[in-house]
Amino acid sequence: MAYAFQWIRSLIFIVTIYAGMLVLGIVFAPFALFTREAAFMACKSFCVWTRWNARWMIGLRTEVRGPVPEGEVIVAAKHQSFLDILLIFQTVPRAKFIMKKELMWTPIIGLYAKRVGCIPVDRGRKGAAIAKMVKDVAKEFTDPGQLVIYPQGTRVAPGAKLPYKAGTAVLYEALAEPCYPAATNVGLFWPRKGILRKPGLAVVEFLDPMPPGMARAAFMAELESRIETRSDMLMKEAGFDPERLR
Repeated sequence: MAYAFQWIRSLIFIVTIYAGMLVLGIVFAPFALFTREAAFMACKSFCVWTRWNARWMIGLRTEVRGPVPEGEVIVAAKHQSFLDILLIFQTVPRAKFIMKKELMWTPIIGLYAKRVGCIPVDRGRKGAAIAKMVKDVAKEFTDPGQLVIYPQGTRVAPGAKLPYKAGTAVLYEALAEPCYPAATNVGLFWPRKGILRKPGLAVVEFLDPMPPGMARAAFMAELESRIETRSDMLMKEAGFDPERLR
């Protein structure tokens, strides 16, 4: 009975937030087309709207911890669900995400992704995609902001193992900027797939920045260790044993 009730609450929540996305997207569209600030305002408003509804509709509280990245930096984040995108975007001043190019053609999302400076990547082209990504990022960095990349390249379920890809290291070397790792446990409450959203405390935590200039292998090894270790700790804090999920 409790499961069914939470599932119904989750369904209503999902309908509510996507209806809010549609309304905000349409209302802000005329302004976002002419000014990037309006696009950021619309997206941050949606993040606030979603977090507020999550708290009272499904019992899901959200929290962001650690030093907030500012200026021209890289954020290399664990990606478990749509929720970690919202928490990061609301918190950092001017986030722009590395995202798969198909999303750029999605109604509402695509328009605002372009306006805030997100970088589309063709994941099927591998080496060519990385080269183009570096070129596009360098062009976009003329407008200061925080470049958010997911080192594993996609959403990863809690406890699942997926390799960290070289694209993050390539950007780190090319841009010569500090890199903030970010850990999370949000997938425990807001999964990649399905309707059910669970109550609890979903956390994204920014870790201390890694300075520019590290060797590629050392950078990737430390990045993965720090993100995975802290994400496991956040899951344990929420009452889940990540080893049992693997």
